[in-house]
Amino acid sequence: MKLGIMDVPNERSSHERPVLRGLGLAVLIAMAAGGILAALVYPLLGYPYVSTNTITVVAGSIAAGLLGLAEDLRGLSVRVRSLCLLLIASGVAASLLWQPQLFGGSSGLVSPVFLQWVSGWLETDLPLWGLLLLAVYAVLFISSYINVANFMDGLNGISGFHGVIAGLTFAVVGYLTGHGWLLVVGLVLAAGFGGFLPWNLTKPGAFLGDVGSYLLGGSVAVTSFAALVAGIPFLATIGPMVIYFGDVGATLVKRVRAGKRWDEPHKEHVYQRIQQLGYTHVQASAITAGCTAVASLLGIGSLFTGLWGTLALLVAGLAVVVCYSLLPRVLPARTQP
Repeated sequence: MKLGIMDVPNERSSHERPVLRGLGLAVLIAMAAGGILAALVYPLLGYPYVSTNTITVVAGSIAAGLLGLAEDLRGLSVRVRSLCLLLIASGVAASLLWQPQLFGGSSGLVSPVFLQWVSGWLETDLPLWGLLLLAVYAVLFISSYINVANFMDGLNGISGFHGVIAGLTFAVVGYLTGHGWLLVVGLVLAAGFGGFLPWNLTKPGAFLGDVGSYLLGGSVAVTSFAALVAGIPFLATIGPMVIYFGDVGATLVKRVRAGKRWDEPHKEHVYQRIQQLGYTHVQASAITAGCTAVASLLGIGSLFTGLWGTLALLVAGLAVVVCYSLLPRVLPARTQP
């Protein structure tokens, strides 16, 4: 425990005994190796340059994971942690919005942005002010989701399920849109967290630690933004994330309105309240994962629709978030044997 490798139950924990944590470091090493190999595949297959998107996703994910590792080993002040998150997100935004072509292609910086908020509505060559606004969005989006994934890492299985679903969603989107880098990155993400699940779900169990939850949030958010600026319709890039954003956002608003400190440890998230009804960790995590899978499928559906179809899918996605938020009130309580 002195080394910080045991997770001791506290006000935020849903487990009842100390559990080994920090296994996210193994996931980080595996995903880094897989990501680097994926980046090297491009020139080996005869492409003129290495996929900068792949390199950025790998680098951003590793940086987020290493920040989590520092939090596990030493602990960081809120100010230092927030600054590091903003720096990581800023680096990702700069790399994706003003990137050089590597190992061939044109020299200098180019704008790779092909925004397609709605399928069929393609916008290219954003003006400088548009790129700056997109950079601000990226910084807020990526840094906040790393925190969101950390807040949601409170039950056995929940982060592993999330990583698998998000990775497979990105892989399917990459396949359907012809973005090979997204297909490969999604598979690496799914494999990394899929490999963690058996260790997390079997006795005596093991947790990701901050290294793993930061890695999860970073890899999902960076991949999502990279897909957006590569021309993937917006809903298809955020489908796996809306349940997590909805859970954390609604919980924080509820706490603030009740006069509570938003940043103090608690067990008031939707997934925690479901577990408190008597459901096992795996059952509660599976419910959250199921809602995430539905939202992800709705996002994939936006690849095949125009404006009105996209708006309908957006409304359906918001309905899924609302239904998920109401589950602690409507699900029957269970008595554990």
